[in-house]
Amino acid sequence: MSSDTMGAARRPVITAWSAVSPFGMGRAAFVEGMHEGGETAVRIDREQWQVPDERARLVPGFSPRAALGRKGTRSMDRVTGLAVSAVGALLDDAERNREVATGDRGAVVLGTTTGSAQSMMDFTRDSLTGEQPYFVDPAQMPNTVMNCAAGQCAIRHRIKGPNATIAGGRLAGLLALNYARRLLGAGRAEAVLCGSAEEYSNERAWLEWHTRGDEEKPALLGEGAGMLLLEPEESVAAEHVLAEVLAVESGVFAEGRLPMVLGSCLRRAMDRAGVDPSQVWAAVPCGAGDVLGDRERGVLAEVFGTAALERVRNTELFGDASAASVSLQIASVLAVAERTPDVAGRVAVVTAVERDGGTGCALLRLR
Repeated sequence: MSSDTMGAARRPVITAWSAVSPFGMGRAAFVEGMHEGGETAVRIDREQWQVPDERARLVPGFSPRAALGRKGTRSMDRVTGLAVSAVGALLDDAERNREVATGDRGAVVLGTTTGSAQSMMDFTRDSLTGEQPYFVDPAQMPNTVMNCAAGQCAIRHRIKGPNATIAGGRLAGLLALNYARRLLGAGRAEAVLCGSAEEYSNERAWLEWHTRGDEEKPALLGEGAGMLLLEPEESVAAEHVLAEVLAVESGVFAEGRLPMVLGSCLRRAMDRAGVDPSQVWAAVPCGAGDVLGDRERGVLAEVFGTAALERVRNTELFGDASAASVSLQIASVLAVAERTPDVAGRVAVVTAVERDGGTGCALLRLR
């Protein structure tokens, strides 16, 4: 049986979500931020950060120790703390969430860019500047592995099923969502905690600074983590379902070909889901904020109309969150739908573009 056939038999639905973002910790703070707006950019504290940026969109007052306590956080890096906090916030949001998503039946799929660039560079720097190359802090070694954050999510929250890390920059959340869909379709898990995370750090800020090229208006860098609880529709009571994952598509574009490739992804997704453009209630682009972002918005406006781009506002307030972008976009759709009447049955589209030539989309039907 093909993965598509299995997926049809175990169609994934979103039953819970949470986010750690510049709006604050948890789902309630995110919902309030999406509806009320307000400035999230803060001036960089030069005593904490040595970066080229003047401002960034940071999680207020965040540190792993402040969010998670002293136990097990002495050497925990920022991206791991964000991911673990987002999983914890989702599991604590309702008693049912912990019951269905932990233990042997639960899985974790986490999207990332590279893990923690800061941890990798700090460890490498110590090996070069220490008296001997092996005079490094062994407690920092696990942080240099890309799947550290996903592993810590599982360890701290007792999730014993499959554990995967998917790298993809701004596409990471889409790729993680598709991987989670396949896990459920194949019967490898009964519930998947699926999301993505990105940290703000000195190293990330300088990497972005040196690789932006001639982009006209890069968005302020942001950070955060979004987490979804996915389950097969057949095993969930209707009152727990927030949205149905209809399709996920991705593609690769060469220079100047983004409109064609993203348009093709959208058409494939709509064909697979049996959705007409007129049925799309909201279209939510990623926070690229550069020339690619303008082209992405142009494609969405052409396919779905400008009104669809206006229905989920304030997404610019979490900035260019890179790997966390798509998960925060999906959280934005769910947050707005939570306080919007008559959205049941409507379709939302989220898209992403990456400078290395990746693009894609996901279609969700709200319940």
